[in-house]
Amino acid sequence: MAAPPAEATQERAPEQSQHAVEHGYTANKDAYLRRLKRIEGQVRGIARMVDEDKYCIDILTQVSAVTKALHAVSLGLVEEHIGHCVVGAAAEPDPEARAEAIDAKVKEATEAIGRLLR
Repeated sequence: MAAPPAEATQERAPEQSQHAVEHGYTANKDAYLRRLKRIEGQVRGIARMVDEDKYCIDILTQVSAVTKALHAVSLGLVEEHIGHCVVGAAAEPDPEARAEAIDAKVKEATEAIGRLLR
């Protein structure tokens, strides 16, 4: 897995500071963790298939299933970001700060979607 781009590690949104923050996915955290554990098991299964010299098309079928499962998690997180973070930015009382916050959150979502599509 590639390291995140330098700009992604240098500048984080204020809610990612040291204090506890509720993210958009927090309400569904357990469901996301269950799905990710299931995907983790599928990936271990793929490694086992390679180790056991299984037929390449069967392995590719499983890789496709894992990819689709990860895309489903990704889309859920994007939806949570828009529903929580972007909508939260729209609730900013100061009009100038609100416009900047909305722009920042939409840009984050757009960049994340762009990374998913690469």
